[in-house]
Amino acid sequence: MTFDPSLYAHALASLAIWAILSQVLAGVSTIGRTPDRAPCGKPVRDYSNPVYRRERAFANAIESSGPFVAATVAAMLVGASPFWVNLLASVFVVARIAMAVVHVRTENQTMRSAFFAIGLFMTAGLALLALIGAFAL
Repeated sequence: MTFDPSLYAHALASLAIWAILSQVLAGVSTIGRTPDRAPCGKPVRDYSNPVYRRERAFANAIESSGPFVAATVAAMLVGASPFWVNLLASVFVVARIAMAVVHVRTENQTMRSAFFAIGLFMTAGLALLALIGAFAL
């Protein structure tokens, strides 16, 4: 089996977009920081505070990066269906962009949770494709 990256163009683009979004959130998370912080050095927990929400948006992106990248790369390497890998990776990125916007700009926890769940299910789907493909080799 030969790996053909052109089959996974959307998934590869999703990985690149995710890397860019994570870096943008890293920069955004530092805007407006003040010396008033929790003992851990992070902004004090207060969802009405945009500084806290930006920090949480960045932290949440970093926390989900490992599973998303691992599942996407594994699915591609085992030759899982390009259609499903591309679709799941693309939906993950769109959902996470929406989540970042909601997280940074609003206090709407319901929408934030909904977009988080979509991303979580997409990552789980990618991992399942990777597992099925791994045991079919």
